[in-house]
Amino acid sequence: MMSAMVLGLPIATFKLIYVIVSLFAMFAGMMVVRDMRKMRPLGIWNPLFFASTIVTAGAGLLFPPNTFGPPQDVCWMLLGVLALGLLALYATRLNGLWRWIYAITIIAGLYLNVFMGISQAFMRIAVLHRYAPTGNEPPLIAAQVLVLLGFLIVGSIAASRFRATGP
Repeated sequence: MMSAMVLGLPIATFKLIYVIVSLFAMFAGMMVVRDMRKMRPLGIWNPLFFASTIVTAGAGLLFPPNTFGPPQDVCWMLLGVLALGLLALYATRLNGLWRWIYAITIIAGLYLNVFMGISQAFMRIAVLHRYAPTGNEPPLIAAQVLVLLGFLIVGSIAASRFRATGP
């Protein structure tokens, strides 16, 4: 019996690469938000966040094979958010309202990546899965709500400070 493959890689190898790139994308996004919050100019973390998050979202569309569901919906939303962020950054040069739009897309893109990470952790890590076996239980919902609240607080601070600085 032949094992499942994605892009010519055994599924286990593809998942490992996917997890590594996803974790890097989250870290890069945190560095971009940190720089926005500290009113620093955009640096190397910005293109690294976009590149790794686009790879993460694109690869996420390949899971699981031959099905479509909530994870793929989030990947499509993430790609849309990133496209808007890239438009704000490169086509409008962050002029006017586009500076706010860019900041919001960075924060939303990072949030969607973290949201999927938390969901996947509750699905795949046995000790967490025990508390949310169907993905609708209070521990998972509480974790997602707490993360959302944290993103709303930190994100609003970062967006308002980023807006006050130059590109």
